[in-house]
Amino acid sequence: MALVTTAEVCDANPQLLVSGELRALQPIFQIYGRRQVFAGPIVTLKVFEDNVLIREFLEEKGNGRVLVVDGGGSLRCAILGGNPVVQAQNNGWAGIVVNGCIRDVDEINGCDIGVRALASHPMKANKKGIGEKHVPITIGGTRISDGEWLYADTDGILISRAELSV
Repeated sequence: MALVTTAEVCDANPQLLVSGELRALQPIFQIYGRRQVFAGPIVTLKVFEDNVLIREFLEEKGNGRVLVVDGGGSLRCAILGGNPVVQAQNNGWAGIVVNGCIRDVDEINGCDIGVRALASHPMKANKKGIGEKHVPITIGGTRISDGEWLYADTDGILISRAELSV
């Protein structure tokens, strides 16, 4: 996937940055997975220390989408592990961004998918199935809505109201 870099997108679209149609997430995420550059339409999910709904989403066909999970920024347990990431890769998800922790880092780093998370943590999450799907979330100082577009590379992550013609 030969995408224009996020830096080039920012340089070429100052008016979108000023209007808020294009936003950069704060640089709080670590890079995991073999696909360092990825993009796609966003599916939002809000959970806290619970991974049931994340697994359910990643069992669906991804169709090039990016799952953006607001895990509340928790650093107390991992809400994403290796098995769901392998499933996401096999189901055609472009990437997963987690405002929280992951585990099974070596396994995730072997997957052809883009993953961003705050950190890794050895403890697993709860399995209560509590959370909200397709709701507006706020991560890295930025409000993100279901259906917006995400562009990620080694410089950072951009959120756009519409697909960019790059």
